[in-house]
Amino acid sequence: MKMPKIDKIILLVGLMGSGKTSVGRRLARKLSLPFVDGDQEIEKAAGLSLVDVFKCFGEKEYRAGEERVMKRLLNGMPCVLASGGGSFVAQTTRELAKTNALTIWLKADIDTLYHRTAGRTRRPFLLGDNESVKAKLGEYINEEYPFYSEADIVVETRNERVENTVRHVISAINRFYDSEYKRKD
Repeated sequence: MKMPKIDKIILLVGLMGSGKTSVGRRLARKLSLPFVDGDQEIEKAAGLSLVDVFKCFGEKEYRAGEERVMKRLLNGMPCVLASGGGSFVAQTTRELAKTNALTIWLKADIDTLYHRTAGRTRRPFLLGDNESVKAKLGEYINEEYPFYSEADIVVETRNERVENTVRHVISAINRFYDSEYKRKD
């Protein structure tokens, strides 16, 4: 498979459980780029886990901190950047991403998201019983998918091996750059 030459940030966006971190790590290795996890960067900046940031400061301050971290990261060097689940909803983040990154939406259906997130205690927005988690995921799909649809590339993720999803992402990047090259001719 042809590896594209990347000279900008590859920003992976999508809901919690869409595969941004697992796909991002492997994609970064394939593209010989550093990998940066937005959630880990928020934890480093705050000195707290995501759950504790949310509990101590509330959603509004959590989102403000997330936006500050994304601004810093999107002004950085080329890398594969796994965004926090809701960070692409912020208009300033989307605007910076349009200028400084190639955005890839890892789009997953509710059953895939639920399967990947159920029972995980590290996700502050999905704490609760199984029924409420699925309901919250449905709300996030309705609220956030319109923002994610602004991404440059959409790759459907499903219950398959991560390596297969990485191949789909690389193929989509190649198609994107091929079509950009043809438009410039």
